[in-house]
Amino acid sequence: MNYRHAFHAGNFADCVKHAILVLLLRALRRKDTPFAVLDTHAGRGAYDLSAPEAARTGEWRQGIGRLLGRPAEEGPLADYLGLVRALGAPACYPGSPALVRALLRPQDRLVCVERHPEEHAALAARFREDRRVAVHRRDGWEALRALTPPPERRGLVLMDPPFEQEGEFERLADAVALLRHRFRAGILAAWYPIKHRAPVRAFHAALQAGGARDLIAAELWLRAPTDPARLNGCGMLVANAPFRFAEECGAMLAALLAALGTGEPDAGWAVTRIVEE
Repeated sequence: MNYRHAFHAGNFADCVKHAILVLLLRALRRKDTPFAVLDTHAGRGAYDLSAPEAARTGEWRQGIGRLLGRPAEEGPLADYLGLVRALGAPACYPGSPALVRALLRPQDRLVCVERHPEEHAALAARFREDRRVAVHRRDGWEALRALTPPPERRGLVLMDPPFEQEGEFERLADAVALLRHRFRAGILAAWYPIKHRAPVRAFHAALQAGGARDLIAAELWLRAPTDPARLNGCGMLVANAPFRFAEECGAMLAALLAALGTGEPDAGWAVTRIVEE
């Protein structure tokens, strides 16, 4: 309840998470049938990068600031960066609700869940007149049971917890197992931090033991993940990934590392199948 993403909006982890999110949404749009997106930890929807919170940390300058400082490109990041620019950058960085909303078609829906009262109020105000977006103030983990499967039977669940409490990796693993049972046709995307490797290895082992099939981990790290007090990288666990996801995501992560890397010798990226289809 104390976490405020405004301090971290637009940092390198946001760039990784949101570039992958855009890739998954584009895949959903390939079919004409409607889809629904559930964002379980939605935040306020968009972030003012000149606000005191963003200015205090300056994290966005080494993330989206570096990407937008490059010439417009035709490569794997072009779609993501084009959306970020269209939604107000560099003054404003769009969160996941804004990016999802920009890619909805008339037949699609977005359901946002946010527990923090101030963040929820800002998100609800943003979409007050939008019939394709529903905003709930409730616990994101509880919402998984209450709001899935959607009537469309097709879509995406994005889980992006703040990792400010113990047990978030365990909750993520449980949520993946639950959703692979309740919403088998849905794409699942779960963000997680990489500080050091032990918690990530345990998370992957729990996923393998949980019985869910078709799991891919897409990860990027800016330095060796050996310091448990520092965000050295991040990953996105994707279940039921669309066709050619691994190849397209790999190209995207390589481009992100080339743009955001600081020359650390142990930086890298990987797209790894954790569990077979």
